[in-house]
Parts: sequence; C-alpha cells; structure tokens
Amino acid sequence: MHDPRIDLLAKQLVRYSTQVQKGEKVLLDCYDTPPAVALALIRAVVAAKAIPVVKLHDATVTRELMKHATPEGYEMLAKNNLDLMKEMDAYIAVRGSHNITEMSDVPAAKMQLVMDKLRPVINERVNHTKWCVLRWPTAAMAQQAGMSSEAFEDFFFRVCLLDYKALLPAMNALKKYMDAASKVHIKGPGTDLTFSLKGLKAIACGGTHNIPDGEVFSAPVKNSVEGVVSYNAPTVYQGMAFDNVRLEFKEGKIVNATSNNTKALNKVLDSDEGARYIGEFAIGFNREIREPMRDILFDEKIAGSFHFTPGQAYEGVADNGNRSSVHWDLVCIQRPDYGGGEIWFDDTLIRKNGKFLPKDLQKLN
Repeated sequence: MHDPRIDLLAKQLVRYSTQVQKGEKVLLDCYDTPPAVALALIRAVVAAKAIPVVKLHDATVTRELMKHATPEGYEMLAKNNLDLMKEMDAYIAVRGSHNITEMSDVPAAKMQLVMDKLRPVINERVNHTKWCVLRWPTAAMAQQAGMSSEAFEDFFFRVCLLDYKALLPAMNALKKYMDAASKVHIKGPGTDLTFSLKGLKAIACGGTHNIPDGEVFSAPVKNSVEGVVSYNAPTVYQGMAFDNVRLEFKEGKIVNATSNNTKALNKVLDSDEGARYIGEFAIGFNREIREPMRDILFDEKIAGSFHFTPGQAYEGVADNGNRSSVHWDLVCIQRPDYGGGEIWFDDTLIRKNGKFLPKDLQKLN
C-alpha cells in the first residue's frame, strides 16, 4: 500500500525546498531507497512542468568501486558527474542507509582519493544549484535511534514535514545576531571556546537545503579559534564510530585531538592542511529532534545543540577561506540533561542550557 506521506514529502521538496520552476532540470539522486520515493519525486517534478533526471545508487556497489578506486577511474567519474551537475538547475538527494558502517573497510587512502576527486562535484552542486538533501528511514536508522521501525518512520515524517516556514522570522532574527557578533564564547562541561565571526555572514536554514532542518550557520574567522570543545553526541565518519571527541585549538588550528579512537580521529584530521581548521559553526534547534542517532543530518539539528565543524567551509556562502576534503559536523548538546552550557555573543548571553533568552528567538525553543 502506498504511503501518502511520501507524496507530501516529494511535493515539499520540489515546491518549497528547491522551488522548482517550469522548464528547469532537476537531478534526483536516490541512495538505497524504495522505488516509491523516486516515483513520487518524478511525479512532483513533472507536475511542476520541469524535467526529472534520476540516478539510483546502491551502497554495496559504491563500496566495491571505492575499494578498487584509481585516480584515472575517479577522474573520469568525477568529470562525468560534474558535466551532468552543470546542466542541472536543482538537485534533490534522498539517502537511505541499510548499514551505516558499510564503508568502514574501505582503505583510508582510497576514501581520501574518492573525496578529493568528487569535491568539485559537491562544490558545483552547493554553489550553483537549488539543492536539498535528506535521509530515508530504514530499519538500520530505527535501530540507531533505539526505536521500532514504525515509531521511527512516524518520527521521520513528523520531523521532515515540520512547518519550517513558520520558524523563519525567529531564524532570521538569530541570523542578525550572528551577523552582528564579533566574539563568540561557548562554555560547558569540558568546553571553553572563543572565536570571532567578524565579517562573516550567517545563513538561516529552514527546510530549503537539508531535511530535517533547523539551524543557522556561519564560520569562524579561520585563525581566531582558541580553547577546547568536548562533543557529547556520538558520530560516524567514513564508516567509523567516534565517541567523546575532544579538540584543543591554538590560533585556529587543532593542536590536540582525542576520542575513543584517537588514532583514527587524527588520521582524518591529517587528511590535508584544512582538516585541522574549522569550516562551520552552527546552532541547531529542531524541537522534534532530541537525541543523537549517529546520523548527522538529524544530529546537527538537535534541539539545544551546536556543531563546530573541522574542514571545508561553504564556498561563497559563509566562507572563511578554509579548504579541505573533510567536512565533519561534530555536535555538542547543551540542554540540562546533557550537562548544560552557554553561548555568548560579545557581552550578550544568547542561549543558556539549550534555551534562547532574547524574546525574538524564543519561538526556536
């Protein structure tokens, strides 16, 4: 039996998130999703009188390709993908995951090769298309979240079909606070971090680029980061699980990094020069997302959280000039049940224990 919520989601992605117009070309990138997802997206694009282009992916096939990656092979693949992306006006990716550690045995050198070769494709998509990316609920994701498959599916659609438009006034108010801030000071258990946002503009994300959504992001002045941050949300990166990540900074650079897997953590941070600098600072506030589930598109939006991201900045958007093949959204939750914490913009306490204090931001609580 067809779930009508799939059609509602497809319509939201096409009409609201990417605002597809007549005659536009839309790339639909589906990873390990049921056929009903691609069918609903095609129909929504056609209803908008636009042109759908579909790519279907299987993680086990991708893993096999990555294990045998060569510079020549991925240069050809990247050129093909880049040429296609340059033809697109909009991009919608729906990404399922039957096994979040599927890529865990891909050699690090192969993973690095693939990321380096495909980075121009990602940059083209981010900078030159109307794009939106979301997960698809699977039994593996339900297990990560500690929920039954049915309960997680209900949670997924509740979160993704949130009325993001109603949050935009408060989100734009937070953007103005971030735009005006010179110094940011973040305090909490194991965290005492300072950096500057001066001259860098913030971006409010209300369902137009990621689903689920609910964040405002910017980037720190590259060399301004000082202090230490302890992340209390577990994460997966390049198929490996990391817990209790702790980073120390001096003049913007990560000079010490520890976790449950310190060796692997530092290997990622040594991928290139930019991996030890921060490319994004963001505040998350999706009221429907409360607990981490090792899926970054959900975890970075957790109510009362922030993320502080080693690696690539968003070129031409909130751009501090940092360049890297890495972009790792590491999350710290500051609600009282996770130890609390504070975010200060200059001399103003903006958020305490996960709750915004200024009146014009309180709709985000």
